[in-house]
Amino acid sequence: MENILYNATNGARSHMDRLAITSNNLANNNTPGFKADLFQAQTMYMKGGGNAWVIENANGVDLTDGALIPTGRELDVAIQGKGWFAVKDAQGKESYTRAGNFKIDANGVLTTANGLPVLGDGGPISIPPFQRLEIGSDGTISVVPLGANPDELAVIDRFKLVNPDEKGLSKGNDGLMKMSKGTAESDPTINVVKGALEGSNINPVEQMVAMISEGREFDSHMKIMQMVDENSRQLAQIMHD
Repeated sequence: MENILYNATNGARSHMDRLAITSNNLANNNTPGFKADLFQAQTMYMKGGGNAWVIENANGVDLTDGALIPTGRELDVAIQGKGWFAVKDAQGKESYTRAGNFKIDANGVLTTANGLPVLGDGGPISIPPFQRLEIGSDGTISVVPLGANPDELAVIDRFKLVNPDEKGLSKGNDGLMKMSKGTAESDPTINVVKGALEGSNINPVEQMVAMISEGREFDSHMKIMQMVDENSRQLAQIMHD
């Protein structure tokens, strides 16, 4: 009975983790640039025994592109094809995102929606007060400064756009992609689309089906645990009598 109880407990825990990942995916269905998390685990069987061990590996990430969504907003930018925007995370380390819904803070620094500095070729991008802002297909940021003639377009900076080997990337707890070692070099071949965002690559129907299936599997393991517990109590009662 201990083997059955152990296997049921282990299975329930594994499916609970899968439910958490699926729930998080669904919650980010409308998050720009979000990449779905993939649950990864491996079943290991012990020699000479009936126990099956579920070994959880680092969860993977689905890096397929989301749909391109036109917005018309001047600070919304989407990457065409492969590539990432470079940003500075909360710990000051370079990280990468596909979410291009940027804003300008009170100090004139270009940031992500969560307030993280967006990086250019020379570090965090700072934008002076302007009449008009333009973003080129190569990621170049230009402005017509306040008080200048309408045709006096000045180049401010260029997004640091990178395309590192996907095998060296992993998703952090903050949702940003990280390099396992070092940082990525700028890639001048990456193009962007202004006035648009990349949507989440979540398929809500698939995620809902997966959640229902995982919920049923979890319930099945719980019923087995309840059955084992009931049988143990009955056996203890018989032996006591």
